[in-house]
Amino acid sequence: MEGTEGNPSQPGPAERSHRSSVSSVGARAADVLVYLADDTVVPLAVENLPSLSAHELHRAVRDVLQLPDTALDVFALWLVSPLLEVQLKPKHQPYKLGRQWPELLLRFTDAPDDDVAMDEPSLQFRRNVFFPKWRELQIRDEEVLRLLYEEAKGNVLAARYPCDVEDCEALGALVCRVQLGPYQPGQPAACTLREKLDSFLPAHLCKRSHGLFAALRGRGARVGTGEQGLLNAYRQVKETVSNSGAQEASLGSHYRAYLLKCHELPFYGCAFFHGEVDKPAQGILHRGGRKPVVVAISLEGVYVIDSREKHVLLGLRFQELSWDHTSPEEEEPVLWLEFDGDTEGLPVNKLLRIYSKQAELMSGLIEYCIELNQAVEPTAPQESLPSPHSAPESLPPPTQRPKLRRQSSVVCSRIQHLSTIDYVEDGKGIKRVKPKRSTSFFSRQLSAGQRGYTVVQPADSLEQG
Repeated sequence: MEGTEGNPSQPGPAERSHRSSVSSVGARAADVLVYLADDTVVPLAVENLPSLSAHELHRAVRDVLQLPDTALDVFALWLVSPLLEVQLKPKHQPYKLGRQWPELLLRFTDAPDDDVAMDEPSLQFRRNVFFPKWRELQIRDEEVLRLLYEEAKGNVLAARYPCDVEDCEALGALVCRVQLGPYQPGQPAACTLREKLDSFLPAHLCKRSHGLFAALRGRGARVGTGEQGLLNAYRQVKETVSNSGAQEASLGSHYRAYLLKCHELPFYGCAFFHGEVDKPAQGILHRGGRKPVVVAISLEGVYVIDSREKHVLLGLRFQELSWDHTSPEEEEPVLWLEFDGDTEGLPVNKLLRIYSKQAELMSGLIEYCIELNQAVEPTAPQESLPSPHSAPESLPPPTQRPKLRRQSSVVCSRIQHLSTIDYVEDGKGIKRVKPKRSTSFFSRQLSAGQRGYTVVQPADSLEQG
């Protein structure tokens, strides 16, 4: 498995029980189960499974589902378990990778030996990490849109895509429309939503009040905050009207609306990886420690997400960073991200250290995404969200690069929650500085004409530590 397209990460949107995608294996025939995003199963009877490629299985799934040829680019086959997720290349042989699964777990996870021995992957039909969002907007086939919608919905409900409350309500309202039909004022919508609330909103917004105050209010006397916001958003879902003035029965427009809303999330369509970062030192003893994070990588950039708090700690487009990975013997592998920022009002360059056994894969994926972006012409529609295929001329000049946002939204960076390193290269070695450095430690970055990331020049009075 190569790092550029093998994308392991933490558990998927739904915590599924261990299941096998191969029910029988013989010399000539086998029954293969491929799982879709909505957890339905596509059974395939195939010949010579051990030598069958992911491309051939992908074609078999497309034939059964009667999907158009564009599905070849939209979707990929993945091997998925609670411990690891891997997107397969067309040339990969799923059966052989399944047999090598324990080796992959030992190499790319910190799972205990007992968990490794019990873990078994399933074969899943999912969105291709390398399929750009702007092309997704051009899809017209309703079944393709439905599969993309189901996968995105699962990621939102599992809080894998962190969302602000108002966005969760807007997305949940579209799920209500798909599952319950158009909003009808005369129907007991509030009761229906309350009974199925976790089908529409992430779990942390579905918590209900208990105890004395809840009892005094009386059962059903008051709609919860999440329920009320969802109900209000459900009322506002617009219906698609045909040229004749009749309301269209197709759900395609609602699938598309859901995906379009998800496109506002910077980590939509990312591959997810597990790691840890240093916490800022706190207290008199300057104790720090580490916090678990999810590293989301897409065609557009890298996003570091707090695993517990479900908000973005750092979001960088590829033009804004340099990177590398190190795997020293007897030490943890590390992915290094370097970017510009400020400390006490002074411009500095910051270095973030992400500890992860998947550092090599993350570095490879970043490099491959950049290569893809540079190889494709900028054909994305201008009215859509910023695309990784935008021409370099569209980037702001280095001196005018906007600061990373520090707002209350869960999708905005919280650099103050990270412990970063500032340093300078003096020609002999790397030294910690307060607060500037003269050159990038890493050579792996976009060319100077394409990046908005800038080098801070040192002052004569730098204080080195």
